[in-house]
Amino acid sequence: MSRSLEGQTIALAEGRQLEDLAQMLEKEGATPLRCPLISILDAPDAVPVLAWLDDLMAGRFDLLVLMTGEALRRLLGFTERAGHREAFVQALAQTSIITRGPKPVRALKEINLTPALIAEAPTTAGVIATLRAQPLHGKTVGVTLYGEPNPVLEQFLTDSGATVRTVLPYVFAPAADAERVVDLLRRMANGEVQFIMFTSSPQVDRLFEIVEQRQLGELLRQAFERTQVAAVGPVIADTLRQRQVRVDVCPEQGFVMKNLVQYTKRQREKAD
Repeated sequence: MSRSLEGQTIALAEGRQLEDLAQMLEKEGATPLRCPLISILDAPDAVPVLAWLDDLMAGRFDLLVLMTGEALRRLLGFTERAGHREAFVQALAQTSIITRGPKPVRALKEINLTPALIAEAPTTAGVIATLRAQPLHGKTVGVTLYGEPNPVLEQFLTDSGATVRTVLPYVFAPAADAERVVDLLRRMANGEVQFIMFTSSPQVDRLFEIVEQRQLGELLRQAFERTQVAAVGPVIADTLRQRQVRVDVCPEQGFVMKNLVQYTKRQREKAD
C-alpha cells in the first residue's frame, strides 16, 4: 500500500469527525495535528425547532431543501427527545426533498430514504439552479439552515412565489482556545506543518477571527506561505480565496473527507 503522506504533518480544523479524518491520514503515513476550530451544538432554543417539525409532520411542506446532513441528524435528535422520531421519518418519506451535496444524501440513507433531487452543485447557487426547474408558486418550502440565515436562497424562493419556512437546528461554537490556534500558526510559519485541512467555512471564519483579535496578520501570511491548504469542497475553497488564501487541494467531485485525503496524496506525489 502506498504511504505517500509518510513524514507529513497535517493540521486538522475538523471537529465532529476529527478522529475519522485523523485515522484516514495515519493509514497513509501522515501525522495528524489536531486543532478543531469549531464545535457544533444543538440550537439553544428548541421551541422554534419543534414548531417547524410539527409543521413538517403535519404535512404542511410541499418541498424540503436539506442543506446539510448535520441538520437532519440534529432534527432526528430533537424528535427522538420529543418521542416523535417515527412520525418525523414518515413525514420525510412523504415530502419531496432536494439536497445540497453528498452529505445530506448520506444522512438520508442512514434512515433508508433518498432525495427526489440532488443539487447540480453543492452550493446555494447549485440548489437555486436545481429549484428553477420546479413549480414553486404557491408552495410551502421548508429549508434547513446552518450557522446563519441564507438570504440569497430565501429571496429566490420568495420571488418565485413560495412561502419559506426555515429552521436552524444547530449552531457553531468555538472549539480550540485562541492560544492553541496561535501555536498552530507559529508551527505552520516555522515550516513544521506541511498541510492544513479545512472541512467547513466556519472553521475559516474562526481562524480569521482569532487572527484579527490578536492582530496576527503577518504571522498568518507566513503560515500560509509555508503550508499547503486543502479544502474539502468548493464552498470552503471559495471562502478561503475570498480571504486571499491560496488553495492547493480541492476535490473536483465527491466532496467528502475520503476524497480530500486522496487528493492530498496526489498533491504530495506531484511534488516528489
